[in-house]
Amino acid sequence: SMSKQDKSAEQPVWQSYRRLLGYVKTYWMMFAVSIFGFVIYAGTQTAAAKWLEFFVDTIEKGELEKRGWLALAVIAIFFCRGIGTFLGNYGLAYVARYTVHHLRIDLFNQLQVLPCSFYDKYSSGELLSRLTYNVEQVTGAATDALKVAIREGLTVIGLFGYMLYLNWKLTLLFLVVGPVVGGVVGLASKRLRRLSHGIQNSVGDITNAASEAIKGHQVVRIFGGTEFEKQRFHKASERNRHQFMKMVVTQSIMTPVVQMLVASVIAILTFLAMTPSLMSQMSTGEFIAFISAASLLAKPVRQLTEVNSIIQKGIAAAQSLFELIDEPVEPDAGIKKVERVAGDISIKQLNYRYPGAEHDVISDLSLDIKAGQTVALVGRSGSGKSTLANLLPQFYNCGDDSIKLDGVSLQDYQLESLRHQIALVNQKVVLFNGTIAENIAYGTLSNCTREEVMAAAEAAHVTEFLDRLPEGLDTMVGEDGILLSGGQRQRIAIARAILKDAPVLILDEATSALDTESERHIQAALDNVMQGRTTLVIAHRLSTIESADLIVVMDAGQIVEQGSHQQLLKLDGAYASLHRMQFNEHESRITEIRE
Repeated sequence: SMSKQDKSAEQPVWQSYRRLLGYVKTYWMMFAVSIFGFVIYAGTQTAAAKWLEFFVDTIEKGELEKRGWLALAVIAIFFCRGIGTFLGNYGLAYVARYTVHHLRIDLFNQLQVLPCSFYDKYSSGELLSRLTYNVEQVTGAATDALKVAIREGLTVIGLFGYMLYLNWKLTLLFLVVGPVVGGVVGLASKRLRRLSHGIQNSVGDITNAASEAIKGHQVVRIFGGTEFEKQRFHKASERNRHQFMKMVVTQSIMTPVVQMLVASVIAILTFLAMTPSLMSQMSTGEFIAFISAASLLAKPVRQLTEVNSIIQKGIAAAQSLFELIDEPVEPDAGIKKVERVAGDISIKQLNYRYPGAEHDVISDLSLDIKAGQTVALVGRSGSGKSTLANLLPQFYNCGDDSIKLDGVSLQDYQLESLRHQIALVNQKVVLFNGTIAENIAYGTLSNCTREEVMAAAEAAHVTEFLDRLPEGLDTMVGEDGILLSGGQRQRIAIARAILKDAPVLILDEATSALDTESERHIQAALDNVMQGRTTLVIAHRLSTIESADLIVVMDAGQIVEQGSHQQLLKLDGAYASLHRMQFNEHESRITEIRE
């Protein structure tokens, strides 16, 4: 799959890399420091070969009084190499971590402004792995690869120059044999890249298989799925082991093969270098230095051939990040800002379909809601109730002027200002890992006083269970409110809406999953929060909406009937039959309890 991608993405690969280096550019000072460090490092490699030449020549000539200088030179060379390594590594790591930091921030900021339809496509796990794993892979390309390329590249240039200076004829011969080694390494590294892709995927399979079995452990046990899950995990893990072994085999064969090739090159060199005509032109020291420089070249050349695979991995990761960063953000072209709207909502011939869907979820729907009215939406699942509720805060964009708030099209409001007018209580209550007080006064509400928070808690019947909690309002709720019951979380969400005091309120299934006791409290809390504001209620339980000013029955994205509870019962249509169904259930439940 990789090679196909490579061909189609020749241009983008280079573009992605350029774009990546754009992040690095800001820190060019540090980058320069690191290159300077690697220049020193490369210099010491060549100096080592030069030292060998001196050493051998000194012994041959018997100038043993120079031994002090030779000893000091060893220390000097390694001292310089140490400094070079430190500067090079520190400089690059500095650039790398800042690059990761900025990529992450850009990615996270982008996630804050992507439209809701984007979140319908991707799982949270996928997005999180891009934010963590892929960003790390990218540093590989931006920096580790550069480090090897610069450090080993400079080393090769240094040693090669020195060899040319010692004996250019031999060096050219070395050049002829060199590419053969390179070719073999290239083939092997291609295979390694393919395998490392396979390993990345199989690691994903392992975590997937395990996390599903861990999360669903009760279902697994009661439905006897233990054996099946064991098998599945075993398969995933076995595949991973298999991929790894392939990689080990490739690496283990590659290293000795390359070493054999290098050895052959050096053997040929040794043989040719010792032909009398050439020998006479070089001192013993020069000859030994030449051979050792040639063998010193083997490692950096090998590392340079591996750079490609690191860069490939990083570019693949970078492309997945840039793809996210380039996703179109929520349309926010409106400029109207408003302190507080009255809350008149008018919907004229609204059509909406989800991006990429075949059919409209809402078709030709018109509805007028007066400021301060409570309107209930009822209907089967999938009739378009929630979609309608999501169009008001523009989580989904209807793209035209069919919805107006206070006579102004939703498109004309600035998103932030529009959303400031709306409070929302979802079916799935979202709580953040903090205290109850922090969860009520969340976001722009965080500067409310303690009294205001307490009053909202009071109105939402949160105080009813506060006394039972160790730290009252300052009790931690745990991740996603795990430490509280469903009814308690629901009331915190209502308190949040009460505190926001917005003119428009959307209640989506706010009472669907509760016991009777909680429901009583919540019904009372909802009555508090609905006073004096335009409220849109989506409900399954009809008992909760009998007092609504207007009940709208939806089916397949259209309004089938509308009116007050009494009017609709008289009509004896869809609402009446829904009502009968639920009422009978309710009756039979009460009878059961009595019996």
